[in-house]
Amino acid sequence: MKNQKRYLALDVLRGITIAAMILVNTPGSWSFVYAPLEHSAWHGCTPTDLIFPFFLFIMGVSMFFSFAKYGNSLNKKSLLKIGKRSALIFLIGLFLNSFPQWLTDYSHLRILGVLQRIAIVYALASLIVLSIKPKYLLPTGLIILLGYWGVLYFFGGTSPYSLEENAVIPVDMLILGTNHMYKGFGIPFDPEGLLSSIPAIATAILGYLTGRIIKTTVKENIPVRLLIIGIAAVISGWIWDLVFPINKPLWTSSYVLYSAGLAMLLLALLIWMIDIKGWKSWTSFFVVFGMNPLFIFALSGLWGRTLYKLIRIPDADGNIISGYTWLYQSVFKPIAGDMNGSLLFALFHVLIFWLVGLVLYKKRIFIKV
Repeated sequence: MKNQKRYLALDVLRGITIAAMILVNTPGSWSFVYAPLEHSAWHGCTPTDLIFPFFLFIMGVSMFFSFAKYGNSLNKKSLLKIGKRSALIFLIGLFLNSFPQWLTDYSHLRILGVLQRIAIVYALASLIVLSIKPKYLLPTGLIILLGYWGVLYFFGGTSPYSLEENAVIPVDMLILGTNHMYKGFGIPFDPEGLLSSIPAIATAILGYLTGRIIKTTVKENIPVRLLIIGIAAVISGWIWDLVFPINKPLWTSSYVLYSAGLAMLLLALLIWMIDIKGWKSWTSFFVVFGMNPLFIFALSGLWGRTLYKLIRIPDADGNIISGYTWLYQSVFKPIAGDMNGSLLFALFHVLIFWLVGLVLYKKRIFIKV
């Protein structure tokens, strides 16, 4: 029996990831952030480190259903869709990186970023899943993960999985140039770099295969199947971590299996709760985010940059500070203190962009990005 039903759980999981992205990206102060809302310093995995791979995973699941109209095959129409969507997402990310320095100095513009990685992964994963027979997709994903491990091991330095000696840096330096790379780690290293985008393709492939499982499995059996596969993936990631550490900035192969396994487990739980048991009353908040995900995420990034880089306000001592800092120090910090005020600031922004999404949802406006 084939499954033709649209699953609300997919929209909810997508919405959860977007809400979480906004939450962790907009603390009132980066000096006051609770540990679970921060990325791991290097090796390891916090809840925050799961947000991006969860999004790529659910993107892969959605790809299976969205490409059904093209027969899940590579043809002129599907190729045109892939090209247009990938280019649009990449250009929006590049636009956000350049904002608000338009038409000025691009000599140090960071080329890559979250949206750019989404675009790259979407493009390459789509070409793979539409051009390779389904039975070969899992082996293809494993080859990608093993190959990436080999590249990092053999072409890195004496400590190939360290910040300073990994093989990702020289590749990105060669193609992008040092001036166009992320500097947040203290050295030129891009956590959304080109080489490390390759294993992220496997994240999307695993999502696509999950979509296929959902489509071809009797509804009541889906949670059990995803539970078994998800547990196997998590355990495999743990075992691989012993020799190839779980690491988000490098997007290591162990990290791919571990995060995709957890995404499967959460999706299994949501399908059981929402689409089988019918517990839907709590879902509307996340569905609002899930119906316009990339638009809301991009808008939140644009607002954050505007507040931080364009708006200038004098503080109580007459010093000129950003609107972002002023809002935290003048409104949220007095209410709840340093840590909780910073968290409240982030939650406020989640609510603001939920309201934006709610207006779009009520008007049945769905912006395809």
